[in-house]
Amino acid sequence: MEFLEKYETTSLANMSFKEMWLNTDKMHYNLNNVRKKGQGGQKYFGLEDSQVQTYVVVSADALSRYVFRSDVAYDWEMTVEDLKYDTVIYKEDHLNDFSKKNNRLDFSYYPQEPSPKDTQKPHEYRTELNNFNKRMQYVDGLHVNPTYTTIAHYWLIKQLVKASEWRMISDNDSSVITAFFRVFSKEVRTYDAHHFLCLLDKNKSRKQCLEEFDDAKADLLDWGFHRGYETKNLRKLAYLSLKELFETHHFHSEIKTPKQSFNVWAKNPITHPLASRDKGFHIVDCTTDLSSLEPKDIAKMVINVNDNATNSFIQQIRRSLSILERPLMTARGDGKSYIYANFNPRYAQYALTILRTYYNFCKPYKSADGKKLTPAQRLGITDKVFDLKDIIYQR
Repeated sequence: MEFLEKYETTSLANMSFKEMWLNTDKMHYNLNNVRKKGQGGQKYFGLEDSQVQTYVVVSADALSRYVFRSDVAYDWEMTVEDLKYDTVIYKEDHLNDFSKKNNRLDFSYYPQEPSPKDTQKPHEYRTELNNFNKRMQYVDGLHVNPTYTTIAHYWLIKQLVKASEWRMISDNDSSVITAFFRVFSKEVRTYDAHHFLCLLDKNKSRKQCLEEFDDAKADLLDWGFHRGYETKNLRKLAYLSLKELFETHHFHSEIKTPKQSFNVWAKNPITHPLASRDKGFHIVDCTTDLSSLEPKDIAKMVINVNDNATNSFIQQIRRSLSILERPLMTARGDGKSYIYANFNPRYAQYALTILRTYYNFCKPYKSADGKKLTPAQRLGITDKVFDLKDIIYQR
């Protein structure tokens, strides 16, 4: 944390960006939902889910691949006593969801015995209480709604990074999209923030992806030849083809009424002209209003739309953190085994922060420009490659 305070927080506080491209995605892992000590035995009937789906929200700069945050959607500090207190003081069990203090949690209140004039039946109360008590026999803390986690996630990034304009890339995940439009509502209204969808067909085989990559390359070169362009740079050709496309294609449609006209999202996506070897073609759409921009400006933005930044870091999580990796095959070969899965989200968060720091400052990668630099160097907050010892010993 001291290293990040010195080289990340302080450096970013002294920098400002004209445009920041954020790529956000959610990784899920199965929390190993083990019982607490002393909560086993035959007298504790009933079984909570042994593997509970838990989310990690990751946001990175799409251009430099610098990972700003990686947050586990879990509150490990919430206790039964806190829930009981809030329920009694704020009457949480009788409020609408939007009014509850702890509505972000999967158990937002402690079940209360119904009063004489209550509409809840005694057997409904006992069932609710049994479910609550059963959950409390397992891992400490409670899961947090992914939308709430992502809202906090974006708010913290917005405090950390000074940018005049924001560009966000995500898949069609409602929790991420909702969080973006809430945190960046002012910027969206003033056209300083735009949201792009990057949609993939994950059922493609590796062979199909390679074929699409070769087809995309051949199509762009053929298109450039027939248009009279001498360059064979695929990125330049892709930009030129997009510029031509956006002379007629629009992501929005105009609705006219007798008193006014306004633009709405048309759900009219395009296929990105650049395909990758491992994913093939991907679909791009924009949920915000680009009507004030010229085709060349829209093309400059769309050419940057991909999810490589988050995919790269999530792949590192899967490979480097055994507690969050993909499950093993059982010895019998008839299912998945989660015996090494994480059962303490607090330490999962610690491990993710350490990995994020190493990934940003110590792990250089070679990009299309031929330079081998770390994400922190590409972002401009440092000019050297750090060693793990530099982080541990604060050099």
